[in-house]
Amino acid sequence: MTVDSRGESVVTELATTPPPTVVEHARVLRRDSTPVPFDATKIGVALTQAFLAVEGSGSAGSSRIHDLVAELTAQVTTALFRHAGTEPLVHVEQIQDQVELALMRGEHHRVARAYVLYREERAAARETSKPGAEEPQVHVVDLNGAETPLDWHRVSTVVEQACGDLDDVAPKAVLREARRGLYDGMSSRELAEALTLSARTLVESEPNYSLVAARLLLDSLRREALSHLADGSREADQDEMRGRYPEYFTAYVRHGVALGQLTPELASFDLDRLGHALRADRDLAFDFLGLQTLYDRYLLHDHGVRYELPQAFLMRVAMGLALHEDDREARAIEFYELLTSFDFMCSTPTLFNAGTTRPQLSSCFLTTVDDDLHGIFHSVGNNALLSKYAGGLGNDWTPVRGIGAHIQGTNGQSQGVVPFLKIANDTAVAVNQGGKRKGAVCAYLETWHIDIEEFLDLRKNTGDERRRTHDMNTANWVPDEFLRRVEQDGTWTLFSPDETPDLHDLYGAAFAERYREYEAAAERGELAVHRTVAAVDLWRRMITMLFETGHPWITFKDPCNLRSPQQHAGVVHSSNLCTEITLNTSADEVAVCNLGSVNLAQHVTADGLDTHRLERTVTTAVRMLDNVIDINFYTIPEARRSNLRHRPIGLGIMGVQDALFAQRIPTGSPEAVEFADRSTEHFSYYAIAASSALAVQRGRYESFEGSLWSRGILPLDSLGLLREARGGEDWNATSTLDWDALRTTVRADGMRNSNVMAIAPTATISNICGVGQSIEPIYRNLYVKSNMSGDFTVANAHLVADLKRIGLWDEAMVADLKYYDGSLGPVERVPDDLKELYRTAFEVEPHWLVEAAARRQKWLDQAQSLNLYVSRPSGRILDELYRLAWRRGLKTTYYLRSTSATHVEKSTLPGTDGKLNAVTAAAVTSSPSPSPEPAACSVDEPDCEACQ
Repeated sequence: MTVDSRGESVVTELATTPPPTVVEHARVLRRDSTPVPFDATKIGVALTQAFLAVEGSGSAGSSRIHDLVAELTAQVTTALFRHAGTEPLVHVEQIQDQVELALMRGEHHRVARAYVLYREERAAARETSKPGAEEPQVHVVDLNGAETPLDWHRVSTVVEQACGDLDDVAPKAVLREARRGLYDGMSSRELAEALTLSARTLVESEPNYSLVAARLLLDSLRREALSHLADGSREADQDEMRGRYPEYFTAYVRHGVALGQLTPELASFDLDRLGHALRADRDLAFDFLGLQTLYDRYLLHDHGVRYELPQAFLMRVAMGLALHEDDREARAIEFYELLTSFDFMCSTPTLFNAGTTRPQLSSCFLTTVDDDLHGIFHSVGNNALLSKYAGGLGNDWTPVRGIGAHIQGTNGQSQGVVPFLKIANDTAVAVNQGGKRKGAVCAYLETWHIDIEEFLDLRKNTGDERRRTHDMNTANWVPDEFLRRVEQDGTWTLFSPDETPDLHDLYGAAFAERYREYEAAAERGELAVHRTVAAVDLWRRMITMLFETGHPWITFKDPCNLRSPQQHAGVVHSSNLCTEITLNTSADEVAVCNLGSVNLAQHVTADGLDTHRLERTVTTAVRMLDNVIDINFYTIPEARRSNLRHRPIGLGIMGVQDALFAQRIPTGSPEAVEFADRSTEHFSYYAIAASSALAVQRGRYESFEGSLWSRGILPLDSLGLLREARGGEDWNATSTLDWDALRTTVRADGMRNSNVMAIAPTATISNICGVGQSIEPIYRNLYVKSNMSGDFTVANAHLVADLKRIGLWDEAMVADLKYYDGSLGPVERVPDDLKELYRTAFEVEPHWLVEAAARRQKWLDQAQSLNLYVSRPSGRILDELYRLAWRRGLKTTYYLRSTSATHVEKSTLPGTDGKLNAVTAAAVTSSPSPSPEPAACSVDEPDCEACQ
């Protein structure tokens, strides 16, 4: 797989030819529901007829047509069976869809148009000739192997219930699509999948069909879960489930404990009380992407059979976080209410493991690698142990001596840091987080390291493969002194850290002074390994590699340290996998961060921020994250020691784009920057106050004394420390809340947590909640999102509602959005105010993203995962953008995303779920690979989803 990237994230499958055995055993489901063997020659015949119908039968072009048909037939076969199992079954309509797409991709537009018209004529003729809506005469095989006639009445009832209270959806449309996938002898699971798919195909024309698909999936899930439990052999619809959830919940907990998956402590809760607290109707809040994601990777199962329903899942997480509370049931219900309202969501490791026998709930781990073989391989071993239970890793490799450095023990020369990075890369692939996700790691190196130029090349697709790390992320750890040299067009000297060991622990003015001393020592010949380069040349190469390979990311050492509350306790040597965590590391301490995100979309109205609701959410969320620290299962002692001593958490936000839509604020505007400022100010105030209140109840974190907190220096105040170090940068420092009172409280009462806030990418948990990722602008208004759970059509429901309101949402608009890659800009009939509001990520000038991030950063004690989108990148544009990020005081940046050179597939058919387009917003690669969506995290790739 290739990655565009978090997102989230999203993966493009390489068009590899399916194994011959797969094609040999494939079957085609005809329209009369009878399966027949797949025959590729029939595709060739149909294509030949289409070309001849348009271009005529002259002999001059017959050879060309023959070659084209052979090539297109191979493309269609590959597309049909690329992901197929051993004995695939495809519908005849799916084959025709792929034929049309192949024609469009090949730009045979006249032939494709004729083919589409022919299909429409045939479909209309079949519809006219139908005798009526008689029940399909097919049989279904149940889980026990028994074959029974299809109960079409129940199918119709289930679909009608799924459409129930939703606007602009039609049960008949779903049933009509479902009939296409029926065949005699199909399994009950295939029947459920056919119903779900029938609703999914309609999503692009009406977003509410995503909810219909989710409810159909829910019906299948209920049947699976209830039949698996000893006391639950009968089915239940949504109405019945309201009464059955309590008894089911008790049976579920006992079953999970008996299987050894749930901790026996859960059985000691008052299960009847908790069961009656479950809100069955909140199952209906999931859209299809969210519920399918839960089904595939979060819900507990017994040998592939799910027995955990969504409300039980979220109550299990709540119980797992309330294990040490005095009134466990009351707190569990409080946590459950917060999760099921989608006001807040825990990070993926917490959702995976809370309440289980291995509660590894933490998201991120940061390590520093020592400069000896024992330290290096100890760190690699720690990576494996930490990754095993779903943690994302950030490794600081700066202390490892560079190539050509002297090795005293053998009197030889070092090969540098790169060979060891290759080992770390392969370890991440081998230890794949319990089989749920590929191991995820990011390597950091400071800009003065002698191996920095080789480090920049690690993700290239050319060169010595032994010195490439295709599966590991990389990031530059850039001191201010380097960027000052760039601005001055000065020189920059590279050193080996064994000769300059203290540079690793210095920052700000102390680093600059010591660095100049080492430069002088090198000039005097006192250092064996060093090299001087033009700072601008190295900077240009950093930007070039970022453009070509997406790596290394650019992160800033001095702001991370000068604004760190924990300056007295150590040094921030790197960030994490997704560049939002900034915690101290050393050989003795592995930094740990425990994440969750507030859904900002749930805390705004058309009138602005709902501050009272936000305060309630943040207060409870901080308590939940603090509980993670004590409940967590630690795989290495260095992580336990660090986490219990400093107790950092990383509360973040998501759904920012949805919050802007709700307030009618365009992303690229001063109003959006102001909202970023004010919303993050309230978020920060409530989070700090909540941690301080917990300190009163539970005690201060161990290393509180001497911290910036203990001196009354809050994140807003630490901005002044950075300003002073840089000589008086002019940053916005306005505020609206009573920060003096909070300073007094923090000094007097202390803090429970050394660090409180970090904005992570939320690639997966935002899908669960049905909102936009983190602080991301909307990617497109209509696109296909790909992840481990499949391909999902995503339509911007906010836009659809607005277009419906003014009578512009129709098939022509869907076609326009597909043709223009989800952009409203070229669609003349759309009003300008809507075009401005719904600008997509690449239509927003990237400096607006930096300005909004700078306003957020002033309130945060850690950092934020900031993706930057550039539609037409150039060296000058990227240089200006990243220097702006540095000047504005940002601590880190994340992926650079730019449109690739591939073309969009513009199907004219409805129901092209999973086939809408192939345009990428890639973390740009030198050989662009099409990818459906640039999520900050990817399910299958070593990116930020390990965090969220």
